[in-house]
Amino acid sequence: MDFSVKDKIEYIVALISEFAKLHSLAPSQAYRYLDRYKAIDFIDKHYGIAHTQRFGDVISDITAYCQRFGGAIK
Repeated sequence: MDFSVKDKIEYIVALISEFAKLHSLAPSQAYRYLDRYKAIDFIDKHYGIAHTQRFGDVISDITAYCQRFGGAIK
């Protein structure tokens, strides 16, 4: 199924913003962290499933995903 680029971008921007709030980061810091550990690529690739899940669950999942690749944020 194809999803609009606009929908994906809006979702990823909102996800970065909520991740930043949860972890007391500036949005730019959250973006760099999530980009470094490829969480943004992961969400882009799995958007079809991710956008149907609760936001809090997706944030927990990407936090764990980053940890598996060396991220230190818990």
